[in-house]
Amino acid sequence: MFIISGATGQLGRKIVQNLLQHVPAERIAVSVRDPAKADDLAKAGVRVRQGDYGDAASLRHAWEGATRLLLISSNASAHGGDPLAQHATAIAIARELGVQRLFYTSQIASSANSQFPPARTHAATEQMLAQSGLAWTAMRHGFYADSALAMNARGFASGNLSAPADGKVSWTTHDDLAAADAMLLAGKDIYDGPTPALTGTEALDLANLAEAAQTILGKPVVRRVLDDADMISSAEASGAPSDRIAIMMGYYRAARDREFAHVDPTLARLIGRRPQSMREFMAERLR
Repeated sequence: MFIISGATGQLGRKIVQNLLQHVPAERIAVSVRDPAKADDLAKAGVRVRQGDYGDAASLRHAWEGATRLLLISSNASAHGGDPLAQHATAIAIARELGVQRLFYTSQIASSANSQFPPARTHAATEQMLAQSGLAWTAMRHGFYADSALAMNARGFASGNLSAPADGKVSWTTHDDLAAADAMLLAGKDIYDGPTPALTGTEALDLANLAEAAQTILGKPVVRRVLDDADMISSAEASGAPSDRIAIMMGYYRAARDREFAHVDPTLARLIGRRPQSMREFMAERLR
């Protein structure tokens, strides 16, 4: 049984949809916090069960019969929780159930020394996987293209893209990553441990995004560089919590250190086509 956790999220749902192209629906199951949100998957013949990383008993039931299991990384930190504790529980249950291969959605900057806090969480999770005794694959995703639009929505709308100094980022779409993840989950290719970086076709910084947005929107979009201290003061004044500020500033510092800049051909090889470029993605979403 192929099981995908977090299958009602943006990435998880797309992975299931892609996996259905490789594996019969009766061999696919999903583990979700709210089964009501997975009615469409159930109607497609996918087994739907409630499962929560914070509830080991629910995972035992949801993952019954699992041979290949995909863990979508926890977003517990967004709600004050501990993603590493949740990942540890998930890995322990997978080992208990005798899962043949465990897959995990990691990130291009995964490193214990990363400037970006989530990348340190990914690195610690990969270490847990390495010590689990299970066969495992960590898909090191390029930075999500959707994040670029979300982080800079106000700047694109106002024509004033103001942010700290950054660096090149190999922005990558959920659609392309989901297609690659499904290929790996289905066993079309095998990586033991971390994959190469799964990235889009080029790396772009905020100045490049501002230039692209200006062309797409047909109006001036100016990139202005802020001091880190000014950005932090502005975020604090708006009431942003300290952990969110740490993630935000960690992103800019990591980008400056080129932690997100690597471009690799592995994604294109896995999906059998050129990944969508960031400019193409922006042209679809910004109009």
